[in-house]
Amino acid sequence: MKVAIFFGSKSDIEVMKGAAKALKEFGIEYKAYILSAHRVPEKLMETLDSVEEQGFECIIAGAGLAAHLPGVIASHTVLPVIGVPIKADLNGLDALFSIVQMPKSIPVAAVGLNNSYNAGLLAVQILSLKYPELKTKLVNYRKEMKEKFIKENESEVEL
Repeated sequence: MKVAIFFGSKSDIEVMKGAAKALKEFGIEYKAYILSAHRVPEKLMETLDSVEEQGFECIIAGAGLAAHLPGVIASHTVLPVIGVPIKADLNGLDALFSIVQMPKSIPVAAVGLNNSYNAGLLAVQILSLKYPELKTKLVNYRKEMKEKFIKENESEVEL
């Protein structure tokens, strides 16, 4: 089980740490790369080829502004690509729209603005279709999450 995490700039590191955190919690191997679809497209394609050769099974790609990175990656692979729109200009709506408005036949999944943790969890869900032990971990994660929520919120709330 391996997931590749791509993003276009060092300034995106803090946002993209959430994806790594989620993957670590489930024991999923990952590698992260700073590559730009616009500034180093050849290096991006070379790295994408290498990721596929190494048996990675899912890709998380974070991008802000025009947010072409997830779509460019999706156009060059059949691996599932999860886009993370990163807030920059226009409060992140430009990135969100760029990711969710992919042309027919080249899908990119999308999570909420700056929510790379959910991208990591979505990668876990995708991989759990193939790996039963991962599905068990995911079921337990959800059960524990619900129990924690109930415990923390079982009392009345004073407003």
